[in-house]
Amino acid sequence: MAGAPLIFRGVRDNHWVTLEIDIDDGSGVAPYEQVRSQISEQARAGDLPVGYRLPTVRGLAESLGLAANTVAKAYRALESDGVIETRGRNGTFVASAGSAAEREAASAAQAYAERVRRLGLAESAALDAVRDALRAAYGD
Repeated sequence: MAGAPLIFRGVRDNHWVTLEIDIDDGSGVAPYEQVRSQISEQARAGDLPVGYRLPTVRGLAESLGLAANTVAKAYRALESDGVIETRGRNGTFVASAGSAAEREAASAAQAYAERVRRLGLAESAALDAVRDALRAAYGD
C-alpha cells in the first residue's frame, strides 16, 4: 500500500491534530510494526498530544486495508510501551510519556479540563482555579 499516507484529522483544544500512517508493503517491516512505530514517533514528538483519541482498531484496520488483528497487535505493543492507554468503551488515547506520577497527573489534568469545559468555565478561570489550588497545596 505504499504511496500517499493515510491521514486522520481531528480537532483537539481548538487545534488540528493529524495522525499520519503510511504502510509500505515492500519495506520488509511487518505492518503492525509500521503502525506501532509511526504512532509512537508522532506521540513522542508531540504531534499527537496527550489525550488525543486514536481511531478504533477496526476503523484504522479498514482504512489501512489491514486485518484488525494487525492493528490490535500494534495497539497492544503501544499500550505495553506506555504510549497509549485504553479506556474501555471510551476508546484508545495517547498517554503521557514519563513516569507513572506524570501519567497520573496528566490524566487528572485531562479529567479536570473536561470537567471545567462541561461546567462552562472560561480557560482563564480554569487556570486561575488550578493556580490557587497549587499555591494552597505547595504553601506558596
